[in-house]
Amino acid sequence: MNELISILTELHDDVDFTTETGLIENGILNSLDIVSIITEVSDRFDVTIPAEEIMPENFDSAEALWALICRLDED
Repeated sequence: MNELISILTELHDDVDFTTETGLIENGILNSLDIVSIITEVSDRFDVTIPAEEIMPENFDSAEALWALICRLDED
């Protein structure tokens, strides 16, 4: 999870990703941020996020994104 927080902080160092739960809902992350996150997650965690998993609820918090990564890593 710390590595994911690091990825997110590289995009927006002014956001507390450990507590923020409205990353998409509150407009903190935009579509370019999502593309960057998907690329970094793929590189660092060796998981591929399929198109059908690219939905707001999977990216609205670091915890939701971490759950997605863990789920995909199990497959």
